[in-house]
Order: sequence, then structure tokens, then C-alpha cells
Amino acid sequence: MSDGGLTILDGTQLRAVDLSLPSTVDSSVTGAQLLDVAESKVSESLFGFSLPDTLKSAALKRIGVSDDLEFRRENLDRENALSVLRKYVDAIANELQDDPIVIAILDGKTLQLFLEDEDDFAMLAENLFTDLDTEDRGKIKRNQIQDALFHMGVEMGIPPLSEFPLLSDILKKHGAEGEDELGQAQFAHLLQPVLQELADVLSENPMVVLQKIKINNGSKLRMILTDEKQLSETVDKIMQEEEKDGLSTKDVIRHYLEKNGASLGLPPLNDEVVILLYDTVLGAVENGNTDAKTSKEDEFMVFLKEILEKFAAQLEVNPTFDDLVDN
Repeated sequence: MSDGGLTILDGTQLRAVDLSLPSTVDSSVTGAQLLDVAESKVSESLFGFSLPDTLKSAALKRIGVSDDLEFRRENLDRENALSVLRKYVDAIANELQDDPIVIAILDGKTLQLFLEDEDDFAMLAENLFTDLDTEDRGKIKRNQIQDALFHMGVEMGIPPLSEFPLLSDILKKHGAEGEDELGQAQFAHLLQPVLQELADVLSENPMVVLQKIKINNGSKLRMILTDEKQLSETVDKIMQEEEKDGLSTKDVIRHYLEKNGASLGLPPLNDEVVILLYDTVLGAVENGNTDAKTSKEDEFMVFLKEILEKFAAQLEVNPTFDDLVDN
């Protein structure tokens, strides 16, 4: 995969992992050794990405391990160790299925594409220079090369400086420091070797960067659809809204979901894609398709389940993405 693209880690990558123990493992193994083996196998299958500690802890809890430190001190025979290994990796896959992670793999390929096409590189350099020349003087400072790389960002194959300190060495090596000013042609002439060396370095040692993106793929909706208590509580809240608005059942549910859908796993109503999703789902649900003898509460429950099931099905096929904002 070339940099700039996104890979969704949703557990599917782990379903075919080789879960045999290394031949170097003796007849018994400690919990710490077992976790090291599991996490090494998982990382290898996930493009070298190291899973967050919170996800690993959640996976351990799924298999009944509440005390990480105590488990690490345990001794397991080979048969039990193999069983725990399989359960642990399966638990990690299930955690990722419920809450996927998005990563970008930076391997220099996107940068190389720009560098190999003179027209593409010229346009890139011109756009970057224009963005940085905020006073429209036709000049920018030499050290603003670093700002240009920041503007390019992960989407164009540039690793974050905080995670890639070698970038500072590359800038220094090519003289991309200092307060002296450069015109557009000089800027492009300096940018080119910086990007070339960065592409070469990433080609030899690709890096994986976690993307702060939330995926709405219907997994939370599917969990809620199995939780009768939460569904019942949601119906109660929706019925309170009905008393205020006097709308049809479907319209009352739509209004409630537009305001509170995030708590149920629906994407926020902040762009045309999500608005179209609502129109598609609600347009496929007909009012008045419940039995005449059905109570009002049961009617709302039938409608709510049908609507959430349709949302889940749509999001599973076409997930939506939201940027996460740091607190």
C-alpha cells in the first residue's frame, strides 16, 4: 500500500495468523512470554503497527484476564499456552472489529510519484509556496520548508516530525534552515532533494502512523440491537419527544436520531453523505406497517429496530469517517 492511503484494521487481518508457538518454546511458557509471542505475531500481520495498551488490556479482559501483571508471572504448559494464544489473538480481532483503527503506511511511494513527474512536482511546489507566502511578496524564509512539509502531511506521505526526528536531520543536511529568503524557483530547488531523501529513507524503512479517525461501520448499532434494555430506554425517550412534536412515528424517530444518534453509534449529521444516508434509510421504512393491535410502545420498538438494522447494514457496506478532535 502506498502512503497517503488509509488501511482499516478491523480484525480481518488477524483471522489467518499462524498461531503456533515457536519451536524454541519449551514445555512451559510464562504469561509474559506468551504475550510477547502473540503481540509479535499480531504486529507482523498489521504492517508493524503496535497495538495501543488500552486495546490489549480490553482483549485480555475478554479472555478472563483481569490482572495483567499476575498473568505475566503465571507458568502455562504448552497445550494451555497455545489455547490462550489463540483466544487472545481472537479477542484482539474482535476488539478491532468493534472499534477499528485507521493507519497510514508511509513507504515513500507517493513522494516518488511527485518527484518522477516534473509537472506534478512543479504544481506541488507552486501550491506550497503560494500557501506559505501569506503576504504575497514572492518570497518566503528558507526555514519555512518545514512548514511546507507540515502542509503536505501524512495524506501526501510526510510523517509527523514528532514521530520522525530524522526529518530534522534531513532538513539540516540540505540547508533548509535559516532566515534568508527564497523565491519560488529557489524554494522548489531546495524542496526537491529534501523530498527525495525522505522518500528514499521511507522506502528502506516504512513507518506506520495512527490516524485520528473514527470509523462508523455499524458495529455499535449491531451491539445495541441485541441490548433490549437500552432499546427500551431509547423508545421511552423517543415517545417523550412524540408528545411534544405530534409527528408521525417515523418522523419522531428521525428527529430523535438526528439529535442523539451518536450515542447509538450513528455518524454525526454534519455532511451531505450522512444526510443522504438518513434519507436512504428512512425512505425505505414505511409508516403504518405494524398490526393495529400493537401498543404504541411496541410500535416504536418495531420502527426503531427496523431503522437501526437498515443503518447498520448501510454502514457495514459504506462506512463513514470522522476526524477525532484532541481534547
